Amino acid sequence: MAGVSPSWILFQLQVNVAPNHSEAGLLAGPVLFGAGRRYYRKRGLGINRILKIIVTGGAGFIGSALVRELIANNSHEVMNIDNLSYAGNLSSLRDVDGNSRYDFRQIDITDTQAVAALLGEFQPDAVMHLAAESHVDRSIDGPGAFIQTNIVGTYTLLQCSLEYWKTLPKGRRETFRFLHVSTDEVYGSLGPTGAFGEETPYDPRSPYSASKAGADHLVMAWFHTYGLPVLMTNCSNNFGPYQFPEKLIPLVILNALDGKVLPIYGRGENVRDWLYVEDHVRALLAVLEKATPGQKHNIGSDNQRTNLQVVHAICDALEEFVPLGQGNKISSYRDLIKFVPDRPGHDKRYAIDTGKIRSHIGWAARESFETSLRKTVQWYLDNRWWWQPIREQEYAGHRLGLEAST
Repeated sequence: MAGVSPSWILFQLQVNVAPNHSEAGLLAGPVLFGAGRRYYRKRGLGINRILKIIVTGGAGFIGSALVRELIANNSHEVMNIDNLSYAGNLSSLRDVDGNSRYDFRQIDITDTQAVAALLGEFQPDAVMHLAAESHVDRSIDGPGAFIQTNIVGTYTLLQCSLEYWKTLPKGRRETFRFLHVSTDEVYGSLGPTGAFGEETPYDPRSPYSASKAGADHLVMAWFHTYGLPVLMTNCSNNFGPYQFPEKLIPLVILNALDGKVLPIYGRGENVRDWLYVEDHVRALLAVLEKATPGQKHNIGSDNQRTNLQVVHAICDALEEFVPLGQGNKISSYRDLIKFVPDRPGHDKRYAIDTGKIRSHIGWAARESFETSLRKTVQWYLDNRWWWQPIREQEYAGHRLGLEAST
């Protein structure tokens, strides 16, 4: 068939394999483009688009969960770029290492030349941007790294993506997406009632949240000014397997196992909405597939808990999984709890209104806090091989963010 491209033949075959579906039903799903390939997608028919996706920060906690999800439960091709800072750990990706649809490059997102070259080489259909400095306590001790990675790095990715996007043929320009993953901390602190919506004004309180707010504004500016098809998500506190041990939940689990103090800021009254990381990455993929460019969606799980409630729940799970024996210096893991001076600028409460992502995208968290916390505790008990080297070489559980509190 001279003059007929292989991609058009593939498209016709995919349409014609379902003759029992009405024309209206077939045309309800949009035609989507891959790199040099054309795919038809109709919700509910089980025919999924195949994309080439760059994931930034894919060796980090949320990024590695996203990469594992993309490879295990989808057919996409994934290029992971990460500079392998303290929180980047390729061991988190051993389940996908060697997969023909996965590749890794050690690249700093502030390196314009390296980012531009990779975009040209890999020819992605989407960039999912998760690379960030993300720990508030570290931002207090060293804010410069947060400005460089979160603001300058995001600018570099946006500008390189824009130049790459301009080179794409019309069909691929229309379906390319730049998904920027942000945090609810950009909204500041809530009082005893209410929840963050997508229109909540920004009011960041820490160097970390301020740097993410700056990145968010850049992303939307590149949409409004240059037309780059961006998407944005702002999530609540994540937890789950492979989380770096300086975060509250893994820190408490590992300190308790070692018989160390379980430090809680203030009186443990600060409230967070706790989101299981596997629910989060499923939400990111749903947004990538269904959201309209220029839109943002808040991602949460309606699991509000005080920090003290979270620590109590961890202690109770450990009592069940690893009961304390006779002769132990403590009678309960809760005996290890110690209240310590609060963090400077500590936001009182976060809560997420998930109405938009539920109604527009059709996503909701699958996991309850109780089930996902038990899974998380069990994972750390079963995977000492992953966290023990970090505790010995990178982070032993000491407090950070002391500079501003002394």
